[in-house]
Amino acid sequence: MKVPFDLRFITRFTTALLLVIVFFSTAPSAPASSAASAPVVKIVVDDMIHPISAEYIARALDYARNQHASAVLIEISTPGGLLDSTRDIIGHVVSSPVPVIIYVSPAGARAASAGFFILESADIAAMAPGTNTGAAHPVVMGQTPDATMKSKMENDAAAFMRSFTSKRGRNVELAESAVRESKSFSDQEALSQHLIDIVAPTEADLLKQLDGREITRFDGSKQTLHLAGAPVETLPMTLKQQILSFIMDPNIAFALLGIGMLAIYAEFNHPGAVVPGVVGLIFVLLAVFALNLLPTNYAALVLILAAFALFGLEAKFATHGVLGIGGIAALTIGGLLLVDGPIPDMRVKLWTSLAISLPLGLITLFLMTLVVKARRKKTMLGPAGLVGEIGVARTPLAPEGKIVIQGELWNAIASADVEPGQPVRVRDVDGLLLKVEPAEVAAHR
Repeated sequence: MKVPFDLRFITRFTTALLLVIVFFSTAPSAPASSAASAPVVKIVVDDMIHPISAEYIARALDYARNQHASAVLIEISTPGGLLDSTRDIIGHVVSSPVPVIIYVSPAGARAASAGFFILESADIAAMAPGTNTGAAHPVVMGQTPDATMKSKMENDAAAFMRSFTSKRGRNVELAESAVRESKSFSDQEALSQHLIDIVAPTEADLLKQLDGREITRFDGSKQTLHLAGAPVETLPMTLKQQILSFIMDPNIAFALLGIGMLAIYAEFNHPGAVVPGVVGLIFVLLAVFALNLLPTNYAALVLILAAFALFGLEAKFATHGVLGIGGIAALTIGGLLLVDGPIPDMRVKLWTSLAISLPLGLITLFLMTLVVKARRKKTMLGPAGLVGEIGVARTPLAPEGKIVIQGELWNAIASADVEPGQPVRVRDVDGLLLKVEPAEVAAHR
């Protein structure tokens, strides 16, 4: 049967329309739309810069790359930290395919020392009002360098600062002055002198200001940021990183070491208790792990071990507190010198050292007191416990006979004749024979 012309036209038109709809519905989105919908990965670094914070930042950058994120936002507040970890972080930041925004926030926060290096390495350096940065002079741990060594350290740190600050188009000379002269800057000072790019009071305002902004990446390529409406995905630390970051505090590491050693000492004094030994071993291993990542002074560690040896000797021998006091002094000094951090925040504080050493010393002195009292205390069990006790002669003692003492009948020998019924006092015990004397004579002595 012949199909009418109108029906064939309608069929072809409908088929073509369906093909067009299917094509556009399956076609990939435009690049701008994809960028706008890509998330901003955010992390918060509110701690010292150490290997765990470096691992956290590296993990965030890898995650952002895999998620094709539009940017990585690192909200930072740090007093500084280790140079090796700082170099590791900056290496990941400058090589990241995803733009990195370093934001010093909230108000009152700082990016000092190592934090200033990290801030200047970012694609976008931003600060909140009321924050500060700078003071990036290198510090030698545990010693005062001579003029030559100091010059080498300054030149190396300054060259490191120049190596990425110049590529970011920032004020190289002023950034270098923070290294050589320990200069610090408020948010407005840093903005006006081209150390940072933006001052923003909030995260939302920061992303709004950055939307549509063209930046120059570390390799010289240009990229436009599309952050309007982009969801912010916060990436927290893993449980492992949270635990390790907590024990990386030198004060926590020292406390773990002190408590662990005390628990192990308790296990040796009470074999079979098990719990103190297990807890002590875990605490000591955690402390050793943290100290292995921190700039540890191993001479101070030897001093701490010597302090515990003194505590143990004090508890075993009566030295009237001499060894215990020596142990307290050794443990306090060892704690203060244990971690040679480049900043005060990465060293054991005096109050922490005293809070650990004084209780341990007092516990040792208390145990020593118990030992001395036990040695002086009269024996109450067995025949030796009868010395000094009063009994009554049952038979004449001339000089040998029998007496009743504590309800028991004993053979006794007297130093003088004793009549039956006369009280006697025990002077000594010779096997099953008591050496006694009349109670009246003993009373006059």
